[in-house]
Formats: sequence, C-alpha cells, structure tokens
Amino acid sequence: MAAAGPGARAGVSAAAARSGAARAFFDAEAERIARLCHAMAERFAAGGRLIAAGETPSARSDARHVAVEFVHPVIVGKRALPAVALTGPDLVATARISIRPGDLVLAVAEAADPDVRSIMRRAPAWGATTIWIGNGPRPDAGAADHVLWLDDPDPLVPATGRFVLLYHLLWELTHVCFEHPGLLTEAECTDEVCITCSDEGRLGEVVGPGRVRTASGVEDVETLLIGQVQPGDLLLVHAGTAIGRVDA
Repeated sequence: MAAAGPGARAGVSAAAARSGAARAFFDAEAERIARLCHAMAERFAAGGRLIAAGETPSARSDARHVAVEFVHPVIVGKRALPAVALTGPDLVATARISIRPGDLVLAVAEAADPDVRSIMRRAPAWGATTIWIGNGPRPDAGAADHVLWLDDPDPLVPATGRFVLLYHLLWELTHVCFEHPGLLTEAECTDEVCITCSDEGRLGEVVGPGRVRTASGVEDVETLLIGQVQPGDLLLVHAGTAIGRVDA
C-alpha cells in the first residue's frame, strides 16, 4: 500500500484537531447544554413550538435541518415535536407574525447578523425563549437566553458538522427530559409577595398608538414619559406605563 501523501496526512491532522476541539467544547458546555434541554422540554410540554430562523444560505440550511430533526424523529417511539423553519428575506417581520408566547426561537448565525440580533432582542416581548448558536466573535452578554458558542473564528466551522452535532444533541437530551416527567413539573408560586409574579419592568414592542405587545399579550400603555413612538419600537413597561426605550 502506498504511503499517504502530505495532503492526506494534513487532512487527518485537521480532522483530529477538530475532533479534539469538539470534545473540549462539549466538556466545557455540558451543564449549559443540559439546562437548555430542560428548558426546551418544559416549553414543549407546555405547548410551545420550536421556531428555527435563518436568512443566509448556510443559516437557512441549519434552520431547516433543526426543524426536521425535531418534527420527524429518527428513533422509533420518540414523539414528534412541533417545529418550523423561518427562512428568507424580511426575517424579522416573518418572525413577528409567526412567534407566539411559549415558543422557542433558535438561530445558527454569526453575532453580527442584524436580523438575528433584532429577533433575539424582540423575542422577550413576544413571550419566546431564545437560543443562539454560532462561532467567532461572541454576541453581547444577555443577547439571548441561551448562547452556545464556538470561539473558533474559522468561517468554515459551520461546514465541519460541529453545529449539526450540537443540535442533534439538543434533540436527544430534550427527549431524555421527557423520559423523566418529574423534571417538567412547574414550581408553584406560593409566597404572599413574589418577585416572579410582581409587575417588574417588562419589554414591550409598540404595535400602535398607546399599545404594545408583551409576553402577556397586547396591552394599553401610557407613553407620556417617553414621547412619540412608532410601531416596532421597544419599550420598558412598568405598571401600565412606558418608562424607557430599549435599543432594537
């Protein structure tokens, strides 16, 4: 048998390096991934859907793959979970009319993607839990509820299969949570004064004069403190009053 050439040896070395990087990532992120899968199972159990969003060619491919993964289980006996892919132009407007309270929004995109950044920022007003997967420079802290990020800046990372491995793992571990129903029991709020149930500042998206969309639905708000607003503006709402603006 002929000896492997330099190109083949380089390819094997690169594959080994990627494999090692993947192991290091999953070792470091194990707790974060487990918590995310628990949150996903809770949302699904409560009737939520998974909305996978993507606008670039590679992101559209990931969004469709994620949706198919959840809605069409490859293992006999696993439940089909409601999922849909949102792709194409005007992604923010499409997400706005598609996402409902209780949904999960997942995007595989770079941190600089303006539409994904906008969707992640607005999703709390729509009542959705956000998941952002990507590589390279990280998004700002708090940009999504759950961020799973590969620090490798190589633009070819999406083609290595590491993202695919990640969302396959999300699918599998979400089903593991379903196998332990006790994990999906919501804790009741029994305190006389509970910060979770109180009227704290909430994010609202303007839908019309004096009306905003929040995680609780469309509400009337007083905007005297902040002046004129336009549909799509993000506001901080407290006790029926808009008390500040939030960058979109």
